Amino acid sequence: MTVVQLSLVVVWAGSAVLVGVRRRTERTAPVMLAIACLAALGMLAAAADRRAAAVVAVALLAACTLHLMAALPTGRPPSRGVTTLVVVGYVTAAGLGLLAAATGPESDNWIVGLTWAAALVVGMRLANLRYRTASPAVRRRMQWAGWALAVVLEVMLVVVALRLMVHWPPHATAVVLAATGLVPLSIVAATHDRMVARVDRLLTATVSAAGLTALVIAAYTAVVVSLGRSLRDGERSLLLLSMVAAALAAVAYLPLRTRLTDLANQLVYGERVAPDEALRTWGSRLTRAIPLDELLLQLTESLRKSMTLSSAEIFTGASGLYELAAGVPHRTAEPIRIPDKERGVVARAGVSGGTWIDVWLPALAGSAQIMRVAPIAHGGELLGLVVVVRPTGATAFSDDDDRVLTELARQVGLALHNVQLDSALQASLEELQQANVDLQESRRRIVTAGDAERRRLERNLHDGAQQHLVAMAVKLRIAEDMIEDEPKEAIDVINELRSDLKDAIAELRALAHGIYPPLLSSGGLAEALPNAASRAALPTTVETTGVGRFDAEIESTVYFCCLEAMQNAGKHAGADAEIVVSVERDEDRLTFEVRDDGAGFDAGPAAARGHGFVNMADRLGTIGGRLTVSSTLGAGTTIRGEIPLP
Repeated sequence: MTVVQLSLVVVWAGSAVLVGVRRRTERTAPVMLAIACLAALGMLAAAADRRAAAVVAVALLAACTLHLMAALPTGRPPSRGVTTLVVVGYVTAAGLGLLAAATGPESDNWIVGLTWAAALVVGMRLANLRYRTASPAVRRRMQWAGWALAVVLEVMLVVVALRLMVHWPPHATAVVLAATGLVPLSIVAATHDRMVARVDRLLTATVSAAGLTALVIAAYTAVVVSLGRSLRDGERSLLLLSMVAAALAAVAYLPLRTRLTDLANQLVYGERVAPDEALRTWGSRLTRAIPLDELLLQLTESLRKSMTLSSAEIFTGASGLYELAAGVPHRTAEPIRIPDKERGVVARAGVSGGTWIDVWLPALAGSAQIMRVAPIAHGGELLGLVVVVRPTGATAFSDDDDRVLTELARQVGLALHNVQLDSALQASLEELQQANVDLQESRRRIVTAGDAERRRLERNLHDGAQQHLVAMAVKLRIAEDMIEDEPKEAIDVINELRSDLKDAIAELRALAHGIYPPLLSSGGLAEALPNAASRAALPTTVETTGVGRFDAEIESTVYFCCLEAMQNAGKHAGADAEIVVSVERDEDRLTFEVRDDGAGFDAGPAAARGHGFVNMADRLGTIGGRLTVSSTLGAGTTIRGEIPLP
């Protein structure tokens, strides 16, 4: 017993050191080291016949165990409430230990036992709550402690059962204590990333083995109880050997189960596996990061193996054209065309063959082999076909085969539908990203154009109207000086001022007309566009019949886009060209079109990036509109804009 206890102290202390080295920022190592120190203190106190110190050390050891269970896997309690419970646990354990030390040896067992029972119950509850709310990574680390606990409980169950039935092993307590050494080792394993990734399989196998072992023990316990008497020495030995054999058989069944299943399938189905093997494996394959083409190929291979097929093929597609996506054996096949009226019938049909294929899928008809076709559909839409073939003279397809094909086609249909959704989502995301880029570039161009326009206005005002006004001020002073001595000459200067004033007003009007024409504000597009057309470089006809008033933002956008288009036509269409400007209103949109019969140009991507076209597209884009440009060399140009109406 002392050797086992010393070994446990060493294991806990060594594990604490390893955890502290690997996880320096965590606090699990100090708690583990405290457990080792308290265990050593209890052993030394018991050896020195210091009963009080030993009892207090064992009671505090229970509190440390509660602390460890509540703070796994980082050593930090997850909340203030848990921290408070841990502190209360330490205080309660110390108080109960002192109470046991003061009352005498006869109360040690039940007080210490009560302390440990309470610590384990509360610790298990806190660990369970932490596990439920933890992240997947934290859960996997906690699963190592769960594995160690499962092993300890299994060992305890076996030892207690053997001790009660066959009085073996002689040192049952030492065996159970030795098993608890797995707890610190599991905490060490939980600090290693590779070990954490493998814990789920180990835990599953351990729980399965524990369950089988419990069943074996329960069965043997029932046998012993049914005898109605205690076992003799010879019977105990025989029972022990038979229990060991049964437990080994139960544990060995887990790794041998797959091979036994394959052997049973060979005996029942011959060389092939169970018919629903492809159905069972398809779902697990979907959870892995495997391309769909590879998944479909694996499915056809599994179908061919499980159903003893001569071939298995999957056709996928849309809009009535379905191409071979995967097939075993590999071959080149023509696409299957299914008319619109027939797709609905095929999509709703179940697994079919024979005459049905001849009528509805003539592209697959004509073979003397045994064929079955399962439509792959989702939401009434035909997404593909599963085509399986057996050689002539083979066993016909059974109801189980049809059931497997139906379920597989349903699951493949769901997978294909999800792929379509992913593709559509990716396309939408790319469109949004491109629209965002275009919007940012448009905003930058608008800001740049605004700055350039302000500089142009400043330059025009400085070089034009301002110069007229300065000259007029000078002439006005001259006239003022001449009015008394040379009145005739002063009148001449005033007449010149009158002419200069008219020129300044005309220049300011021209400048204001370029900013926002007053006629557009007062009369709308129906009056402003014909007025602008009268000043165009080429003969221009304007058609605005039935066009009323709109928001100022919409009217200005249409006006300046048409003005830009007329200016472009005047520069590039040719001297003999004519322009037609038309504005129409539909129910929910306003459309304008500027077309000429001039020289035209190659309306490729480079042309669409011209400065004038970019300006028009930016103007329309600010109010949700769209610009299209079409042109052919020698056949003129058409610029069309559409604006959604509120």
